[in-house]
Amino acid sequence: MSKHRYLPMTDQDRSDMLSTIGAASVEELFRDIPESIRYRGTLPMSGALDELSLMKHMKRLASRNADTGQYASFLGAGLYDHHVPVVINHIISRSEFYTAYTPYQPEISQGELQAIFEFQSYICELTGMKVANASMYDGATALAEAGALAAGATQRKQIVISRTVHPEAREIMRTAARGMNLTVTEIDYADGVTDLERLEAAITDDTAAVIVQSPNFFGCIEDIAAMEPLIHSRKGLLVVSTNPLSLGLLEAPGKLGADIVVGDAQPLGIHPAFGGPTCGYFAVAEPLMRRMPGRIVGQTVDRDGKRGFVLTLQAREQHIRREKATSNICSNQALLALCASVYLSTMGKEGMREISRLNLSKSHYAARELAKPEGVSLAFASPFFNEFVLKLPDKTSVTGVNERLLESGFIGGLDLGRFYPELHHHMLVAVTEKRTKAEIDEFAVRLEELL
Repeated sequence: MSKHRYLPMTDQDRSDMLSTIGAASVEELFRDIPESIRYRGTLPMSGALDELSLMKHMKRLASRNADTGQYASFLGAGLYDHHVPVVINHIISRSEFYTAYTPYQPEISQGELQAIFEFQSYICELTGMKVANASMYDGATALAEAGALAAGATQRKQIVISRTVHPEAREIMRTAARGMNLTVTEIDYADGVTDLERLEAAITDDTAAVIVQSPNFFGCIEDIAAMEPLIHSRKGLLVVSTNPLSLGLLEAPGKLGADIVVGDAQPLGIHPAFGGPTCGYFAVAEPLMRRMPGRIVGQTVDRDGKRGFVLTLQAREQHIRREKATSNICSNQALLALCASVYLSTMGKEGMREISRLNLSKSHYAARELAKPEGVSLAFASPFFNEFVLKLPDKTSVTGVNERLLESGFIGGLDLGRFYPELHHHMLVAVTEKRTKAEIDEFAVRLEELL
């Protein structure tokens, strides 16, 4: 038997497999790898640990992380430190949800199907759109799928996207575009929002869609109503990516003329979890319903007239001919969509408005306090939601400042120079409802000391 007792492969198993594929030894399987780059010996690791010692070791490793339970976080840029009501973890930890797979059999999956249907309904109400799907992997892939949908629906080859859209989402859009032979044109910004004159000049009769984000990557609120006639006059589609929490205060994109609304549901009761997983949402106007990627849960009645739920309109490659599929997205984030549904049902309309107001007021208070020191200012004058760009004194290392802030118990903002060369010495700061006045004031004092 193998000396590794948890590997169910015997020496005879190994011998039989090598014989079947015609190899004399395991070593022969790696003969195409040059000897000079092969690793010989044992990887550096500790000896075996008993269960108690292993748990202590893993806890020591975990304690090295700067988590938001011990540190006050002012970092956003797509993932935010929002309050997650305890009821969410209670609900999603139930075995019927936690272990559920794709609900192909409606007769035994009514609870899961109804949960997804409620998620779709909430997203439609938030975004002002007619139809939403059962969720996407995350907001960035949802945005790329929106571009693909627009190209297919219009039979056009150009995607116009604002530079104020999240840089990583734009990269995913460019990656998807290469495979579909689409051209991606990026539009620069002015005062933190999309430059409307440049946008209008870039739109042609071959433009499938204009893609914008509002609140955008800088936290600024875009003028969606002004963009709508620019693209619709050329028979293209308007795609809007938005933070769902902001819709507690801002007008729904669907009511401003958006054809497709996408985003990440992470602010709705989903832990940041060191970068994911999260849950993307995808909503469209009714004429585009049959082109949506993924799956939709529909409501129906059984033969006795009782309400029931089923998977419907699954125009994805797992169910129909691959060449006719609208997308190769073959799954959704049902458990995390449930998080969002529980969050929205717990908060209700008034709760959503209050959370949005707290994000707005606290971030504006922080912006005023942080911009007081000499040499520090707000980079843009455009209205913002819960994020803003802080211009630090010239030659300031944002990375260095953040390292020192961490020593004081603060997770600082994003160094925008990583994504925007023209914004060196600029920090993107996020302030959520969790940040107290004392934390904001102390953060401001510590930041001033470090400049």
